[in-house]
Amino acid sequence: MKVINLFIISACVALAGIQNLKAQQKKANSNSAKVIFPKGDRITNNNFTGTAYLQVMVAADSANPVAVGNVTFEPGARSKWHLHPAGQILLVTGGVGYYQEKGKPKQILRKGDVVKCPPNVAHWHGASADSYFVQVAITSNDKGPTAWLHAVSDQEYHQ
Repeated sequence: MKVINLFIISACVALAGIQNLKAQQKKANSNSAKVIFPKGDRITNNNFTGTAYLQVMVAADSANPVAVGNVTFEPGARSKWHLHPAGQILLVTGGVGYYQEKGKPKQILRKGDVVKCPPNVAHWHGASADSYFVQVAITSNDKGPTAWLHAVSDQEYHQ
């Protein structure tokens, strides 16, 4: 009887260990699947509220005026109001964020969403208050650089 009990206990411990290992592997795989591009370096200019990171993927140059960057926003982080003379495209790759054009309601963005920012329309984008947000920003500078405006107030952000 003692041998059978010892065998059952050993089997249960082994099964629990296997299940724990599988759970750890699943968590590791899901975390690595969340990251498509590197987070990049912390943005240190004053065009953002909160903490955001930029990984330049393609720098604009004389042969191709289009810049592509991966931007990661920590919860609550956001850009200032700004506009792009040639427009901008945002591809959402993770988290939950916001996009708002001047005079329009704020939109909630999730992984897989695409936003086409019209030329010369003031807008802002960033993370929701309780989630990180990751976007690939595609911006052409062929009609001029981004025009940075004023910060998004807390009241505007929370509306």
